[in-house]
Amino acid sequence: MNDANLPGLESPAGSVREATDERLRGSNQAGLRAHNERAVLSLIRRHGELAKSQIARLSGLSPQTASVIMRSLEAEGLVLAGEPRRGRVGQPSVPMRLNPDGAFAFGLKLGRRTSEIVLMDFVGQVRDSRDVLYRFPRRAEIQSFVERGVADLRASLPPALRRRIAGLGVGMPFELWSWGEANGAPSGEMEEWRHLDMATELEALTGEAVYIANDVTAACGAEQAFGTIDSADYIYFFVGAFVGGGIVIDGTLVSGRTGNAGALGSMPVPAPGGGRHQLIHAASIHVLERRVEEAGRSAVELWRKDADWTGLGDLLEAWIAEAAEGLAHAIASAVSVYDFEKAVIDGSFPAAVRARLTEATRQALGRIDLQGLPPVAVVEGTIGRAAREVGSASLPFFAKFFLDHRVLLADR
Repeated sequence: MNDANLPGLESPAGSVREATDERLRGSNQAGLRAHNERAVLSLIRRHGELAKSQIARLSGLSPQTASVIMRSLEAEGLVLAGEPRRGRVGQPSVPMRLNPDGAFAFGLKLGRRTSEIVLMDFVGQVRDSRDVLYRFPRRAEIQSFVERGVADLRASLPPALRRRIAGLGVGMPFELWSWGEANGAPSGEMEEWRHLDMATELEALTGEAVYIANDVTAACGAEQAFGTIDSADYIYFFVGAFVGGGIVIDGTLVSGRTGNAGALGSMPVPAPGGGRHQLIHAASIHVLERRVEEAGRSAVELWRKDADWTGLGDLLEAWIAEAAEGLAHAIASAVSVYDFEKAVIDGSFPAAVRARLTEATRQALGRIDLQGLPPVAVVEGTIGRAAREVGSASLPFFAKFFLDHRVLLADR
């Protein structure tokens, strides 16, 4: 597809609506074929599958234009035709869906304790992955990991499909260097990240086009793009080494005036024993990590993908209670500013821990005086601990194929 005149990247709504978002409408004017192809692919991605007649109606394109575009997309291998469905009158309709092998992308989550790189297909399924665990991220180690990981994952595809790789999306904390002390890094060790042109460096290492977003913004984008949260207005929390968040309003992932919207980790919440502190000091995994180590135990298992936290006992119980209290107050503050329908909680922990934290937060919110505020449902995220990687891998897709995703891409 032609990448010229790249549009703004905007997010899909949290639920399927019959009325079509104006951002997804096509145009019958000449010279806008690339835009129309993006609009059609976005509609199919949002709805799962659509017949050509539905695409024409939802996009505003003429049936003839929609048919031409669908034939072109099918010829390019981006969409697949389903089984014909016969209606009461006329010819059977043929539903079209995205081809999982139509495009691939790498997604890198550069974290404070772990990094992971995934190979994701066109419908959001992770085909393979590589990960590395460390005390804090060192530039040379990350470079080696990315170069080796991309090469391994690329080689896992048949040669004919390697040409369909759309690029490398990167989700990373902005100002990574500023969290060195909290991350346990020796003084000055994180300064090597301060002036690094990450996109240029990774492009040289991998030979792929690179797209960068804040890691938790990418996670929220993954929930919007591939999750099943049935809401167009929600506040999103991702509990990682440090908690962060995202804001979705009217189906759009809002980045804000400076790109820092949803910096929920900095939200003031009540501290145990009185006073206030930031949410990162209550609802971040590094808080639990520190307490595990203070108890004379190894905390390395907290960061493994297959980790089982059940052996943490009272340490986990206390952390869930404190994190839930902080999250509840953050939710209460957020809904006093905007009437979010839901508060979504996800993170880098086992699903059972997510369920317990969500329920504890729901109960804690019930103990807060919310008079005058709209009700808000506290629900679990639907992507899980891979949300940052999945969101990162989606960036090349939305840059090249879709219209309806708004993620702050760093110009760096």
